[in-house]
Amino acid sequence: MLEPLCFDEMTLEPRAVRQVYAKVANWLQATPPAILAARRVQAELLFRRIGITFAVYGEGQSEGAERLIPFDIIPRLMLRSEWARLEAGLAQRVKALNHFLADIYGAQEIIKAGLIPAELIAENPECRPEMAGFRVPHDIYVHIAGIDVVRTGEDEFYVLEDNLRVPSGVSYMLENREVMMRLSPDLFAEHSVAPIENYPDLLLAALRSVAPPGASREPTIVVLTPGPFNSAYYEHSFLADKLGVELVEGRDLFTEDDAVYMRTTEGPNRVDVIYRRVDDGFLDPRAFRPDSIIGVPGLMRAYQAGNVTITNAVGTGIADDKAIYTYVPEIIKFYLGETPVLSNVPTYRCREPDDLRYVQEHIHELVVKEVNGSGGYGMLVGPHASKAEREIFSAKLAQRPANFIAQPTLALSTVPTLFDAGIAPRHVDLRPFVLTGANGIKIVPGGLTRVALREKSLVVNSSQGGGTKDTWIIEDSLFEELS
Repeated sequence: MLEPLCFDEMTLEPRAVRQVYAKVANWLQATPPAILAARRVQAELLFRRIGITFAVYGEGQSEGAERLIPFDIIPRLMLRSEWARLEAGLAQRVKALNHFLADIYGAQEIIKAGLIPAELIAENPECRPEMAGFRVPHDIYVHIAGIDVVRTGEDEFYVLEDNLRVPSGVSYMLENREVMMRLSPDLFAEHSVAPIENYPDLLLAALRSVAPPGASREPTIVVLTPGPFNSAYYEHSFLADKLGVELVEGRDLFTEDDAVYMRTTEGPNRVDVIYRRVDDGFLDPRAFRPDSIIGVPGLMRAYQAGNVTITNAVGTGIADDKAIYTYVPEIIKFYLGETPVLSNVPTYRCREPDDLRYVQEHIHELVVKEVNGSGGYGMLVGPHASKAEREIFSAKLAQRPANFIAQPTLALSTVPTLFDAGIAPRHVDLRPFVLTGANGIKIVPGGLTRVALREKSLVVNSSQGGGTKDTWIIEDSLFEELS
């Protein structure tokens, strides 16, 4: 099968560099390969010194081993005018999803209107009946969202996935920028790059704004981590440090009279906001999994009593399910009365007989995903799969069709990436981070660019061998001056 033609974000055609990449192209041409290679080594040393690691699971003897996420020193560039459309679409999407969650755990008007099948909610493993009828502070369920976006052309962007439970990666976005400024200050100085360094300040302001009504003017905020063996533990400690708040495990907290307290050397300290990086099922052994040793007994009672705010809210996972994803355009229209600014990737719902039939017949052309899968697991990339792999997935589809969706293999855009053998194009996506508080929606310009380092691979997840890049949003005026 022929590979689809891809939009190269740097080069429109042989030797025709897009204007936004003009200075990068000149820099790459003027910098000797040995210098580029040395900077690549320096980047790895910096990341090792900082201690940025990611635990990898399910790799046989390497299971649970920590490794660096590969970082590429060639930045990804985008014009501010291009980013403005993305920013508007991201804000619209997260606003609508917050309305959806408030409705699903409330009056369920969208189900009554016949736009969402009731069984998609009732049978969803991320649905939390405990949240029914409970109104979260300011009706905000998703305080931190990571929305995965792909590009297929000059003006063509699609949302690939909504990450609303405990989205990760923001620490890499921030550290990537710091490393790029250290390694290539000359290149950075030649561009008017929009800053992202204020993300921790924006996050802290959002968390403070959703504190319970009885909290003090300086609410006590903590970051709740499962512990150092979690794959994203570095990020948990990084964020706590940047926010200037305590990093705690479940054993550091306790409840009394339906309030949450932190154990300190000076005695109990009342906690107002918990930025949790623990999945719902493990948060409270009295409410969810009784075998959880990383949760806080009684936390849900304190939450439902209105004495503590949990971010993101319990039960948000129902809105980032891949089956619900297919309805987000309808969700936007229903709650906001607006046309979606950003489109979904065209998606087949295998729970519907006609779609299932099409997917079975064209499985060699499609990407098939489990609706509750994540991290690049539980999916089949049809064009790159063997006949045996396709047959296995086809059998899974026949057995439990409602567990799967399918999408065409989009020709994801490519960007230049540095390897030992030289520079080569690789496919990328983008994960911007959207913050929602009582003070509104805030988005730092850019996000985490994830790059598929294997040739022809479309899988960018770090757990599947992907890497990252710094993302530069460049002011259009820079190029108006050049033209």
